[in-house]
Amino acid sequence: MAVGKAMLIFVFTLATLIPSLLADIGIFDDVWQKRAQDAKKMTLEAYVPDPEEATDAFNVEVNKYSLAKNSSSLYGAFGSTNITNLDLDDDDNDNDNDADFEQFANSTRRNLRQGRKKYAGPCQVTNPIDRCWRCQRNWAKNRKQLAKCALGFGRRTTGGMAGRIYVVTDSSDNNVMKPKPGTLRHAVIQKEPLWIIFSKNMNIKLSKELIMSSHKTIDGRGHHVHISYGGGITIQFIHNVIIHGIRIHHIIATSGGNIRDSVDHYGIRTNSDGDGISIFGSTDVWIDHVSMSRCTDGLIDAIMGSTAITISNCHFTHHNDAILLGASDSYSGDHLMQVTVAFNHFGQGLVQRMPRCRWGFFHVVNNDYTHWRLYAIGGSKHPTIISQGNRFIAPPESHLKQVTKRDYATKGEWSKWTWRSENDLMMNGAFFVQSGQPRTKKPNRKFMIKAKPGAVATRMTRFAGALDCKPGRKC
Repeated sequence: MAVGKAMLIFVFTLATLIPSLLADIGIFDDVWQKRAQDAKKMTLEAYVPDPEEATDAFNVEVNKYSLAKNSSSLYGAFGSTNITNLDLDDDDNDNDNDADFEQFANSTRRNLRQGRKKYAGPCQVTNPIDRCWRCQRNWAKNRKQLAKCALGFGRRTTGGMAGRIYVVTDSSDNNVMKPKPGTLRHAVIQKEPLWIIFSKNMNIKLSKELIMSSHKTIDGRGHHVHISYGGGITIQFIHNVIIHGIRIHHIIATSGGNIRDSVDHYGIRTNSDGDGISIFGSTDVWIDHVSMSRCTDGLIDAIMGSTAITISNCHFTHHNDAILLGASDSYSGDHLMQVTVAFNHFGQGLVQRMPRCRWGFFHVVNNDYTHWRLYAIGGSKHPTIISQGNRFIAPPESHLKQVTKRDYATKGEWSKWTWRSENDLMMNGAFFVQSGQPRTKKPNRKFMIKAKPGAVATRMTRFAGALDCKPGRKC
């Protein structure tokens, strides 16, 4: 009953606010109004009423792999390769050894290269997302296997799996009203599902923001594909999008004007902000193995009712405001926002927002934080943040040790927000200020090895960011 009542409130909120949320739309015509209404329905369908079921399902996949794969690590830590003898269950009636669990969890964390010599050995599956496709030599002939690999809140995202392969052969972007066939802009505005790949290495300088349509995959594997020194990618009032294996950097604010957003519609846009990827009122979005840096505004913004999003295996560097999830303290429609941020490397030159959250539910899991200049994870308007299995290496300055930051709230208010740190590795004095009640719900685990609920046993993304994959080679 309570959930149903809350959903009605959300519906009412979205219905009343959507018409005024124009973003960069210069004229909110009938086409955009319909897109907004359809997007509202998709948001409600994509929303998970019990988000902890989704986080527990994610952790089950990670733990299944790590417990089975890392027997050598277990041997070193516990003197036995029989992982079924290691009792990691959270049953209050047993005699768990929490110190042993922490040792186990931390012993299997990932090891990023961080400037060291590039790994040249056999293919090593690094996390349950990559395990789905990465060590297959024929991945280039079976690219759409990737669509079965998403985890987290964006796990239903399949992108252009149902469509044909579209090969981008031309890096130009000279006509935003009549995009040239073979260009990225021509591909993303098509009505049908498309799996978009590239014929060669290329740098695409977008003259205006790139406005995508639903059911698309941008797959940069096999070549060095850069989107840089121009506009960024806009995912607005659409659903089911995968962006994988590209590099996005030096994105600038571009001027507005008429821009074609589908084969049979164009409209007036205002100036873009200069975000690398802007997700606005959209659902089922998966951003994976994307390297991002130096954008005018944010690297990734997800706002205005966007939900069912996974950001994974990415490499973020050299930027102030990295990831913004929820743009306004006044827009309660972002209660529906649910985002997984997993297996990413937050690296050199980052300042804050890794991510910065409002209103919704955020699973921040198995990431590597090696740099920040203000804070790593922050938020306002009572977001729920579950931080699990991350490594936080604090800066040397004594005043920068805190991982978290809560904006515009007194302690009496934010102490009620649920911000939990579970099996995070704190280094160089880093500390996470928790709040809210500890999570007590037992996950529904359906696999043979018992694992502590909410505990993530590995952070094993060996190569974060865009992959240098070549056809016929395991990546």
